[in-house]
Amino acid sequence: MPDTLILTPQQIIRKKAAGEPVEPNEEELIHQHTITVLVENTIGALIRVVNMFSARGFNIESIAVGETEDPSVSRMNIITTGNDRIIAQILRQLTRLIDTIEVEDLTNEDFVERELCLLKVRYNAQTRAEIMDVNTIFRGQVVDITPYAMTFELTGPSSKIDAFINMMRPHEIVEVARSGHVAMKRNHVTATAGGRG
Repeated sequence: MPDTLILTPQQIIRKKAAGEPVEPNEEELIHQHTITVLVENTIGALIRVVNMFSARGFNIESIAVGETEDPSVSRMNIITTGNDRIIAQILRQLTRLIDTIEVEDLTNEDFVERELCLLKVRYNAQTRAEIMDVNTIFRGQVVDITPYAMTFELTGPSSKIDAFINMMRPHEIVEVARSGHVAMKRNHVTATAGGRG
């Protein structure tokens, strides 16, 4: 039996379009995706989403949930990875969940994202100034201080959070807490009849 299956031209086209490998030595094209899900604010809505990912072997890198402007609706911001076929499956499965109102993949859209990070780092008289300099560069806030440790609050894109953590690594990081991504699509909002033009 041959090691590889012979693919038809249609199968090759479909695999390439989905980012799947065609040749044995090719790597699968895996991308990170930012997905927002509007769900009814009911008991069990979050569990159903997490269980769907778990049951199908999909990965969740981060998930953040909170109420929207409508208290009966919650917005979930999910970061996941996969090729185009896997992401399409995730979007379909999310849409089929009982509490789902709307599902949107923001990855190829124009959107803003933020993440909150709390980082506690140990300091002494020799390292305090350097730690504070790093914090100033990243525009963080000191939210707690003891004789031996400082806790910083930082908000921004995940790349900024990652860079801040890496700059603090030479010092003794005691603890890190991250909120996960919160994202919103950029769009042009037109003035309503009662608004200003």
